[in-house]
Amino acid sequence: MNFIRTKIPDVIIIEPTVHGDDRGYFVETFRQDKLDEFLGFKIHFAQDNESKSSRGVLRGLHYQLAPCAQTKLVRVIQGKVLDVAVDIREGSPTFGQHVSVELTSENKKQLLVPRGFAHGFLVLEDDTVFAYKVDNYYSPENDRGMAFDDDALGIDWKIIKEEMKLSDKDTKQPKFKDAECFDFKVSLYD
Repeated sequence: MNFIRTKIPDVIIIEPTVHGDDRGYFVETFRQDKLDEFLGFKIHFAQDNESKSSRGVLRGLHYQLAPCAQTKLVRVIQGKVLDVAVDIREGSPTFGQHVSVELTSENKKQLLVPRGFAHGFLVLEDDTVFAYKVDNYYSPENDRGMAFDDDALGIDWKIIKEEMKLSDKDTKQPKFKDAECFDFKVSLYD
């Protein structure tokens, strides 16, 4: 596995090694020991989630507040998404900045999104299956979000808004300046 720090160093791209031949391929999608070695500490994942969506579905930008904040390890099993993580840690040198990465069933890349980041993805192909691990259970009372289309964030979603399919919840999220954020001094993973 190859671990690559992005322009926001706490957000990490993971490229697993794919072993392929004329029969197909084999890939280890998760190795706790390799992740621990790279990070220097252990993340304890608690829940796996999966969604299937058609082209144009946008899910996000979502996060959970402490004490139920979540680190996410996301990947695409089938199809293609544009995956986005926004730093919402007040006091961070990258506060308000984002990373966007194309995750596909072909490139097998994964993205590690730590606590203190809002996360969302736009589906770029029909019948896309998106899977992710989280290190804390879903908590409706701590569930938050922010507007995916806020100009202050400057996210290029790659398709026009009129082609997007959104939940009612995601059409009503607050702007970045009004969203509840994290304190940069609080640990990303504890």
